[in-house]
Amino acid sequence: MSKHDIIIAGSGLGGLECAAILSKEGYNVCVLEKNQLFGGCFQTYKRNGRLLDTGIHYIGSMDEGQVLNQYFRYFGIMDKLNIRKLDADGFDRICFKDNVYNYANGHSNFVETLVRQFPDEREALNRYVSMLKDVGKLISIENLKKGIIAQQGMQYFGMSAAGYISNITPNPELQKILAATSLLYGGVKDVSTFYHHGMINNSYIEGAWRFLNGSMQVSTELIKVIRANGGTVLNNHEVTRIIVENETVKGVEVNNNEVFESKYVISNIHPKRTFELTDKSRSIKNAYLSRINSLENTYGIFTVYLIMKKNTCPYINRNIYIHNDNEVWYDKQLHGGKTTCCMISMQNTDPNSKHAEVISILTPMYMDEVLRWQDTRIEKRGDDYIEFKEKKTKEVLTLIRKYGFDFDRHIEAIYTTSPLSYRDYTATANGSAYGIIKDYRRPQVGFISVRTKLENLLLTGQNLNVHGALGVTLTAMITCSELLGEEYLAKKIGNA
Repeated sequence: MSKHDIIIAGSGLGGLECAAILSKEGYNVCVLEKNQLFGGCFQTYKRNGRLLDTGIHYIGSMDEGQVLNQYFRYFGIMDKLNIRKLDADGFDRICFKDNVYNYANGHSNFVETLVRQFPDEREALNRYVSMLKDVGKLISIENLKKGIIAQQGMQYFGMSAAGYISNITPNPELQKILAATSLLYGGVKDVSTFYHHGMINNSYIEGAWRFLNGSMQVSTELIKVIRANGGTVLNNHEVTRIIVENETVKGVEVNNNEVFESKYVISNIHPKRTFELTDKSRSIKNAYLSRINSLENTYGIFTVYLIMKKNTCPYINRNIYIHNDNEVWYDKQLHGGKTTCCMISMQNTDPNSKHAEVISILTPMYMDEVLRWQDTRIEKRGDDYIEFKEKKTKEVLTLIRKYGFDFDRHIEAIYTTSPLSYRDYTATANGSAYGIIKDYRRPQVGFISVRTKLENLLLTGQNLNVHGALGVTLTAMITCSELLGEEYLAKKIGNA
């Protein structure tokens, strides 16, 4: 029987960051991962000798003096990451109708770039970036140095992202362009909060970077930190039960067999699944469980990975967003089952290379489209599933060709993943790419505290606060502050 101070269920970014923080503070931590690969959405796997990223294709706030850079410096991994900054004049390019628009790096540059195409909208664009900066300041390094992880931003959680954008400008084209990267957070027009829109877009405008050698290097470096601090990180160890005795968590059961004891358990697993694994107790009320179970999750992602023939396809150091519909917000009722939008991201491992090694094309997909295969296992879903993915792949490639992106002659091989892949490899509910939807109309309903009614069971991960690397990192800090104290932890990070 294994005994630890803290067991962390799941090796997604939030779980590994919690383990890194707590192991640095002297706790004996143990991270348990059910899969072969660590990292959750930060997994990178190989096909045809090329690196394919699971869920993270670029990352923001990574310039010197920016908040995610500061967090990674505190972890001791920033200087070990192999990353490249995306083009300053357009880290994201939006293809909408017959026009092309650039998201430029830096708030002023962002405004000046779009003003060229919207000369009457300078005031609106200035108001927009000012609001983005206000949201970003809620988690600034200055706040960390004062002992504050995050200032309250309830006014932004209760504000519609689409509504705010439509209020600052009557120009329908500009409204669409400012919402065109909502794929980054699973944005839904009538639901999404400005907090999520603002936090994520501000982060990328501050400084957008792409990983060389795959996003899993973040997971790998964090694991090195954990192990150097005496912690344990185990793969192929699935938490199959969270053991509760006398209203206290005693540890976990692994692979339906072995018991690991601990003083605390931190679950990086989706809250719904966490409580399914947890022994019944008086402390966890049925009303609470009903609320958790009723919360909807964002759509999933269908990804087409193009393995490129060596030295044939020019590398583009920006992401391309394509919208082939007048509505840039992906909507289940309007678009479910249709391929109307996507994001193209190129990867390579050599910073000096002028050619792409892999091209990832991501398009939204709800679990409904693959529901008939929900009870199948990886690599054993049948010929009809393969046919479905081949048909979807043709639709995606047809869409990007309409906008001048024809890679056919450069393709060596094609691989695909669906929401089923996300579900099985990252343990996300219903194959959701971004976890629980946060609804501006009912912001409190979607809030899930890192604390549970079982005093020594804590939660972390993307379902609690904001999606993406920055949001998950912020939530990991909040989780760990329950054990270390917010002021102590925030100042330690802010002054790292």
